[in-house]
Amino acid sequence: MLHRLSDVDRPAFLDGMRLYTPTFAAIFSWGLVTGIAMGKSVLTMPQAIGMSLLVYAGSAQLAVLPLLAAKLPMWSVLLTAAMVNTRFIVFSASLVPHFSYLSMPRRLLLGYFNSDVLYLLFRERGFKPGYEPGKEAFFWGIALSSWIIWQLSSIIGILLSRFFLDSWGLSLAGTLALIPIMVSAIVDRSTLVAVVIAAIVSLIGSDLPYRLSLPIAIVAALIAGVISDTCSYNKWAKILQYIRRDGGVSK
Repeated sequence: MLHRLSDVDRPAFLDGMRLYTPTFAAIFSWGLVTGIAMGKSVLTMPQAIGMSLLVYAGSAQLAVLPLLAAKLPMWSVLLTAAMVNTRFIVFSASLVPHFSYLSMPRRLLLGYFNSDVLYLLFRERGFKPGYEPGKEAFFWGIALSSWIIWQLSSIIGILLSRFFLDSWGLSLAGTLALIPIMVSAIVDRSTLVAVVIAAIVSLIGSDLPYRLSLPIAIVAALIAGVISDTCSYNKWAKILQYIRRDGGVSK
């Protein structure tokens, strides 16, 4: 495959793989715990492997497992998965300027492979909007590395799940595995506000039926994040107006 890439795409692809390498241990442990949780759930082994391959969203997979075990209505399962993955709408919208020139099937494929860590690493590289040689290859270098390490660890966890006892607290381990990913995503004040609001709302509504505290907390977090961004924008807009009106930063 590497030999088929151009002289520009080949080093960009390898650069993406190298950039993703430091996250292998964290992603492998997260995928392993997620796989064990799926293997210990009500899913059969083929169903668990199918979920890993098709859904490819660890947080959503972990979120719906208790709902499936409780035999809650399918609409609540689908709603929960959709709400947990709402952040990918924002991620995809942010990537539109970079890949809008591609065909729809190709963009959908990119969307399937998109992930939290991939998005953060891609944004940190500071690519300019529009076509740029090597940019898509760089994306694929991260994406394929992420997908392979996730599926490998997840399927290993599914296969080994029969050797783990329920009393070992795997649900707690899954939650702990998500914490480093969540903390690494807090990069500004708006994100921190959204996380705090989501935690408070989810705790207050923990006794609601159908696990409704989860989608409500996500909606509250989105609103809080938008309000925080708006307040920040208005603040700087006022500062700029003050500078322009009074004619100098020194004032």
